[in-house]
Parts: sequence; C-alpha cells; structure tokens
Amino acid sequence: MRVAFYAPMKPPTHPAPSGDRRMARLLMAALAQAGHRAVLASRLRSWDDGRRPQRQQRIRRRGEAAAERLIGRWGARPAGRRPQAWLTYHLYHKAPDWIGPAVCGALKIPYLAAEASYAAKQAQGPWAEGLRATERALAMADAVLAMTREDLDGLRDRVAPDRLAAFPPFVDTAPFTAAAAAREHHRRAWWAGADGPWLLAVGMMREGDKLRSYRSLAAALALLADRPWRLAIAGDGPARAQVEALFAPERTRFLGAIAPERMPGLYAAADLLVWPAVNEAYGMIFLEAQAASLAIVAHADRAVPEVVVDGTTGLLAPPGDTAGLAARIRLLLDEPARRCALARAGGSRAAADLDIAAAARRLDSVLARVCR
Repeated sequence: MRVAFYAPMKPPTHPAPSGDRRMARLLMAALAQAGHRAVLASRLRSWDDGRRPQRQQRIRRRGEAAAERLIGRWGARPAGRRPQAWLTYHLYHKAPDWIGPAVCGALKIPYLAAEASYAAKQAQGPWAEGLRATERALAMADAVLAMTREDLDGLRDRVAPDRLAAFPPFVDTAPFTAAAAAREHHRRAWWAGADGPWLLAVGMMREGDKLRSYRSLAAALALLADRPWRLAIAGDGPARAQVEALFAPERTRFLGAIAPERMPGLYAAADLLVWPAVNEAYGMIFLEAQAASLAIVAHADRAVPEVVVDGTTGLLAPPGDTAGLAARIRLLLDEPARRCALARAGGSRAAADLDIAAAARRLDSVLARVCR
C-alpha cells in the first residue's frame, strides 16, 4: 500500500543529523520492510521555537496551501495511484501537522500519528495555536502510536483506548551487529596508538539540554581523575567552543560530526557509552549502542529506563546525580568483566526487542487494522 509520510518536526531529508531525523528515516524503512511504499508528502518543517511572533501563523498558511496542492494532485489520480493511508511522525504543540488531517479528510484515508504527545499546560502562550492543531489531529486520528510511557499516559485523555497503542522506538540492528563482530578492527581504526579504556559520548553541541548533558558529563568525569580513561566525543554544533572548554584536552578527542555509516564502527570501538541524556525523550544513541554491544552509563531521565535496562544493559544514575553518574562509570572502569556482560546483554536485547523487523510487523498490523 502507498503510505504518505510526513515529519513536521524535522523531515528525513533535513541536512542536520539528529535522533528525529534518524527515527523518521527508520519509520520509512520499516514501512518498506513491511511491503509498503512510503511517499514523502512534504518537507515543510512546522517546528517553532516560540520566539518569533506570527511564525506559527505563517507556517499554518504554508501548510494549508501544501494540503490544497496535495488534495488537488492526489485527488485527480485513480484510487490505485493515490496514498491509501497517511503517517505523521513526531506531532506536538511545537511541531503541529497542518497538512495531514486536511488531506486525509478530503481523500477519506486513515490518519496515523507516531510519537505524538500532548501538553495541556501549553494551552496559553506562544504554542497555543500549535496545541489546538495537535488536538484536532489527535481527535481525527485512526491510530496514535506512543513511543514512551510518558507520551502514552499524556494521551489517554485525548485518544480513545482502541486508537492508542504502545510502539517502542527501534533501530536497524544489522550494521551495528556487524560492527560488533569486527570490534578489534574498529578499535585499531579509531584508537591506533592510543591507550584506553575509551569512553564515548555522542550528542549535538547546542544550547539547552544538550549543553547541560555535556556539563553534567564533564562534572562526573572530573571526579574520576584518578582512573585511566580517554574520552571521544562525536558531535558538532554552535556550542562546540563551550563544550570543548569543559573537558581536559589531554584526555579528550573531539571527532566532530560523524557520518551515519561510520557510527556503528565507532560504537563498536568504544568501551563504554557515557551520556547523561538530560531531558531526552529516550535517546536514539542508547538503542544504537546496545545494538553494537556497548555498555551504557546514563541518567534515568524520562524514558531512558525504558530503553536501557538498569543493571542488565547499562547502569543508570538518578536524574541530576552527578556523583552517582561518576560512581557508575568508576564501577565499570574497575570491573571490565561486568562491563562486557552488560555489553553482551545489550546486543542480545537489541536483536530480540529493538530491531526494525519487529517494528515493521507492528506497523503493518496497525495499518491493516485501520484500513479495514
């Protein structure tokens, strides 16, 4: 079946890497793996930081115009050549969908939303109009797929139980599993001539939660000056100078932005992923690290405990507990056997529960149900 796909937060073709872009691409790949044809409906980015008055109104007008064009174009085609369903990814008050509901209403096709969320506290303020648009989209949705328990709980009052389903985040484990099998090769490629153990942090360098995560990590590592470790940081962005100033240069290697196809080898080459994940929804890097059989230390913030199993695939410190984060890193530096056990368990869990194949089956089942 043809499925129109739209990601108002960040389209899958956006040049800047991020977890949103990766998941958008993965959803399109999951549709393809399930035997469907994903058609990118629009590249319009409706995300609004709330700092520019009237921006949301301008985006709304552009979205309405885009919807009219799609209705005219697809409506003129025979039924077999138009989309049979629509899937919007990452729908919320800062990134409302001004296109999908109108198109689905006109063409009379099912409307699905994945990783949608609802925050009633935004009913007043700069995102009020975006929240109202999100309310309308959720009200007409034939299926809403919640990727975290937090989103699931927040949607229960807005979406009927028979239209609301849990849909855990996922990753294509194949390239990461292959990299883990060639671990020694990747270690030589990344750390030739440099002693370890190597800690790895992966994150964009920008103001806000990402910079707070880097600050938290730097504070934790400052408590481990007596331990032998090196830190590799993959990421870039406008706050790079601030990030670089946080870490000891003699122990840190700044890798810059790494192409997606090189990331599996980087995970496989490291000894431990260390990332505080301040206020992150769940963290794509945690799925990828487990797929590459890399142990994890993080904060148990938001949905991170749903992705990283504390004591099984990694160790989680309470949110904001810098000393606790440092203690868990110290423990796994001192106990390499336990670190390896966590890594193996992560690889097994990723293959069993987090792989794109399982997501494709779930998505296919939902599409079959709503199209009936």
